[in-house]
Amino acid sequence: MAELTRFDVAAYGETRMVVVESNILPADPSVVVIPLIEGYPAVKGLNPEIDVDGIRYVLATRLIGGVRRSALRRVGSVAGQGDAVIRAVDVLMGGI
Repeated sequence: MAELTRFDVAAYGETRMVVVESNILPADPSVVVIPLIEGYPAVKGLNPEIDVDGIRYVLATRLIGGVRRSALRRVGSVAGQGDAVIRAVDVLMGGI
């Protein structure tokens, strides 16, 4: 299994994704991620813009899902933008 931690950016082919699963959960073959998509239609609070190496992506929060760790490759981290990611998940799950 790939070593991925919360807020890592992982590549799945050409798609970039943010790992949102807690680091305190036991290891599993899959990990929960949210895709990063350029030009994705943004809803305030739900889809923050996330900067990865100078490229502005939109966090496609409604596309949250699980992906096999073995299919992902770590390419960076957005830990400094983690609060925006957490807020987006809160909006998705609780509407707050």
